[in-house]
Parts: sequence; structure tokens; C-alpha cells
Amino acid sequence: MLKKNMGFKILATGCLLVGIIGTQAAHAINYTPDSASLEVGTGNKSQFVRLATQWDWNSKWWQSNGTHIGGYWDLSLAEFRQNQYQNIPGQQKNLTDIGFTPVFRFQRDDKKGAYAEAGIGVHLMSHLYDNNSRRFSTAFEFGDHLGAGYVFSNGLDLGLKLQHFSNGSIKEPNSGANFAVIRAAYRF
Repeated sequence: MLKKNMGFKILATGCLLVGIIGTQAAHAINYTPDSASLEVGTGNKSQFVRLATQWDWNSKWWQSNGTHIGGYWDLSLAEFRQNQYQNIPGQQKNLTDIGFTPVFRFQRDDKKGAYAEAGIGVHLMSHLYDNNSRRFSTAFEFGDHLGAGYVFSNGLDLGLKLQHFSNGSIKEPNSGANFAVIRAAYRF
């Protein structure tokens, strides 16, 4: 009986310590977004509007000559309008997309001025994309992009990017789709 109680006390103490450490770690993480963005994109006879929030990594890698590589997490919600659904001209269908993307950005140390960025993330679509002879066989897609832009001293960030969606050959067909995207963001 003594060994049983001792084991329970050790287990209870361990759980209490894990709970305390976990609570402290959770308080150390800042969940407040650093910026928000609005994006519009077009390609493959479809368009989308995307709202997103970003969290800076606050890291400076390969810092040199007043520049570095940093990055941010991007959590987005988009609404796509397919204008040639199932390859039928004029037939429209909407779909919703939620995405999460880590983005690397080459930028000045003060995070102002010109930048270049690249990211690859995951997206979950409300149904399969099937537009203008481009069909996705999965609702889960990878979304990668290359972009460039400029951050003004007032925190306004204007950019352009090229984005590609594909399931990475998880399942066929995997025709993918490309989009040109205009981005406006504001840093809090």
C-alpha cells in the first residue's frame, strides 16, 4: 500500500510540475498578431480574396550590411470564385480555403523598404478545385509563393506574389493552378 501511495504521489507531483511548466510556457508565447493583410488573386479563369493575420518570428538570420532573413507565420482564410467550373464556360462555383504558411523574408534590419519573400504552406479547401481544365484530386493542397514588396515607414506593406497550388502528387490528377496576387498589409 505504501508503494502504491508513493507512486501516486510521484505521478501527481509530476503532473503538477508539467502543468506549471506548461502554463508558464503558454504565457511566454505571444498570440497577438503582428500584422493583418488583404490579398486579391487571379489566374486560371478564377479569382480569390484572402484575409490573413501574421506573427513575426523576430529572428535575424544571416545578418549583413543592414539586412537579414527573417520570417513570419501566415494564417489565412480565402474565398475562391471559379468562373469555368468543370470546364464549362460561364459556370461558376465558389470554394473556401484556410491556409497556414511559414514565410521567409529577405529584408532590412528595420523591416522597412524593399523585401523579397518565399513560403510554402498547407491549405484545406471546402471542396475540390475544378476549373478551366485544372482539377485537384484532394481538398488538401500545398500553396507556395514567391513575392516582393515594399514596407513604408507608417507600417503599410504593399506586395506582389506568384502563388502555386498543388497536392504534391499525393493523388492524381494533380494539375495545379497558378495565381498572380496583390497584397496589402498593415503592421500593428
